[in-house]
Amino acid sequence: MSTPYQERALGAPIVDAATEAYWNAAREGVLRIKRCTACAKVHWYPRALCPYCLGDTAWEDASGLGAIYSVSVTRRAGPIPYAIAYVALDEGVTMLTNIVDADLDALRIGDRVKVCFKAAEGGFAVPMFAPA
Repeated sequence: MSTPYQERALGAPIVDAATEAYWNAAREGVLRIKRCTACAKVHWYPRALCPYCLGDTAWEDASGLGAIYSVSVTRRAGPIPYAIAYVALDEGVTMLTNIVDADLDALRIGDRVKVCFKAAEGGFAVPMFAPA
């Protein structure tokens, strides 16, 4: 069985003070993550304080490379199937995302992926991942 990826409409993300820099970078095709300035641990999702030590955080560009940690093809939630996955970035954080531009049934845990950006409402770009 083969399930090819199909484009679907993406709504605009909710932007607030904690995520504005992230979404602005995504518009430029850059994936950003946060690193704690006190303990140096990286984390995902964007937030003002480090979840490990409550220290201040700073943005840094991620490589956009990683591996599928877990993946599932959703066939009933909408008009077209899509792959939802946890991707472990090479920097050490894990993101919940979609896998695109691939045969969804061929995706496997451990597959290498790279970030790509899909257009959303309001001129936003949403980071997703495709086979590397």
